[in-house]
Amino acid sequence: MNTIKQILAIIDPTAESQHGLSRSIELAKKSGASITAFMSIYDFSYEMTTMLSGDEREAMRNAVVKDRQLWLDEILQLYPDVEIKSQVVWHNRTYEAIINTVIDQQFDLVVKGTHQHDTLKSVIFTPTDWHLIRKCPAPVLLVKEHAWPSQGNILAAVNAVSENQQHLDLNHCIIQDAQFLCELANASLSIVNAYPATPVNIAIEIPEFNPSIYNESVKKHHIESTHELAVSHKIAQQNCVIEEGLPEDVIPDVAKRLNSELVVIGTVGRTGLSAALVGNTAEHVIDSLDCDVLALKPDGYVSPLAKD
Repeated sequence: MNTIKQILAIIDPTAESQHGLSRSIELAKKSGASITAFMSIYDFSYEMTTMLSGDEREAMRNAVVKDRQLWLDEILQLYPDVEIKSQVVWHNRTYEAIINTVIDQQFDLVVKGTHQHDTLKSVIFTPTDWHLIRKCPAPVLLVKEHAWPSQGNILAAVNAVSENQQHLDLNHCIIQDAQFLCELANASLSIVNAYPATPVNIAIEIPEFNPSIYNESVKKHHIESTHELAVSHKIAQQNCVIEEGLPEDVIPDVAKRLNSELVVIGTVGRTGLSAALVGNTAEHVIDSLDCDVLALKPDGYVSPLAKD
């Protein structure tokens, strides 16, 4: 994503403020990208009107879509200095409507606002958010209701010592996209890498095992690998944070300490049984973050919704 040409800004008809649209406008002004404001609507009651013919039900749905289109166009009139297209579709699964639109129209970025818990002031990710994180082929930017300040901080979360080549390649995409956004937002970049603690069961089962030597060896390997990755992208070592612990603990903690506006993270897009059994570390990290998130897929990722 060294350039952004088309942004799909997701409109939430239930929200008072459309901060996904606001962030899209910020990015479009700095990148020259075009924006399409997109809204998917559905009302099951219109499918249950069995007393009407199929044509009559279709006419009712079209009337609702037209009404929502007028509502959306009124919102877009609040931004006269930006050209924004609008698109309203009738679909019973919002995430499918979004992903199909991304695939059909080749959008470079999806921007969607997140919900915030009124009392805890923390981010709540909806089922639609999770479906997009898992299945959308384009990068997905989930945003809170705040502006990115100038001279802010963006955090790139990497796994510098993965044995999976796909993950190693994804590290470079994460950093490159984070650097691109830093240029747009006039922000500084930091890299975070978490490394595992010594397995307790090994220390118990193997008497001659020296956990302190093992731990230092693991730490050294992660530090060297992270610094090597940073150097390949011309990032100073002092901007690398390498800490012991689970990624879902370390990354949100570092993001909070650095007051990061955005965390860029890679997701492998597991779905179905493998996701249920194996889980996805990135999803645990995202669920613990309280800032904007940019979720990236590996190069060559094919969405399960893509048509053969």
